[in-house]
Amino acid sequence: MRSPTYTLVEIYVISRIYWYHFDFYRFNFPEEFLDAGFGEYFRDDAVCMVEWPEKAAGWVPAADLVVIFHIVGEGRTLDVVAASEEGQKCLNALKSGWRDAGD
Repeated sequence: MRSPTYTLVEIYVISRIYWYHFDFYRFNFPEEFLDAGFGEYFRDDAVCMVEWPEKAAGWVPAADLVVIFHIVGEGRTLDVVAASEEGQKCLNALKSGWRDAGD
């Protein structure tokens, strides 16, 4: 996926799921989230990945999952942390899938 820094959002349709990748780096004020009408994207049938959520503080909904990237040598690793009950359910399902794939 490419970063949507210059468009603010990239939209991907994956099966029946809408995947939105937001990058709020260029926001000067959190209210720009409202001005852009982004609230309508955060629905039950969508996955919203947000870079720089603090730039839309108070308006962007709370995260269910937090993904933290770490630079390791020339590569990267990531940590996925549940930030809500729904996020924990999702993380449990992902972990279960990873275990099953290893069998």
